Amino acid sequence: MIIGVISDIHANIIALDAVLQELKSKGADTIINLGDVVGYGPTPNEVIDLLRKERVFSTIGSADERIAYDFARGNIPREGVADSTLEWTRTIIEEKNIKYLRSLPVQLRLNTPAGRLRFFHGSPETPATRTDLNQDPLTIGKMFTKNRCNILVAGGSHVPFYKQYGKSWVINPGSVGLSLNGEPGADYALIEFDNTGEAIVSMGKVEYDFAAVAFDIIAWGLPDIVAEAIQQGKFPNTISQE
Repeated sequence: MIIGVISDIHANIIALDAVLQELKSKGADTIINLGDVVGYGPTPNEVIDLLRKERVFSTIGSADERIAYDFARGNIPREGVADSTLEWTRTIIEEKNIKYLRSLPVQLRLNTPAGRLRFFHGSPETPATRTDLNQDPLTIGKMFTKNRCNILVAGGSHVPFYKQYGKSWVINPGSVGLSLNGEPGADYALIEFDNTGEAIVSMGKVEYDFAAVAFDIIAWGLPDIVAEAIQQGKFPNTISQE
């Protein structure tokens, strides 16, 4: 069993296609997606169609929730360009894909040779609340116990992070479509298992045609700052990602 982990695709079909091809080349037979399928990028329908075609196991992200449900929009505008890109998304997303987003659960679990893996976008209760995986061992240990798992996977930060605690792991795979760790590319995590069943975690980043995505973003009238972030691997100013 080899598990590919992706998150925060943000309507970037070129990045998604590249990372799926990379994971297949690495032997991944199971791919999980932590949500934020839409938002920021120019191709929400194409991304959802590909996820469905490839039968990727997905949970709902906070951006997905805001598209799928009116109650999730909130009454207070957020800083940055997140809300404006979602308003654009609402004008082009197909009804079948709204139904797909509504079908996504907040969390899912897998049984692995290393024990149970639990994954979600923000927290086990809601995609809008982000889980900090970089905490002291006691706090992380309580998370493992509460979630009844040995591998805990969360997204939302757009920055890759992973850490081992004994035979257990916490993992944030970063972002496929809008990586913000200072290096452009499509982030992913890979979970393999040795002959004793212990998990082996690695991180990767795939190059793709950033310029083509940036061109499409500008052509559709989406914010230039998003095109710049995709090509630079960071926003030029502090900006809301959720």
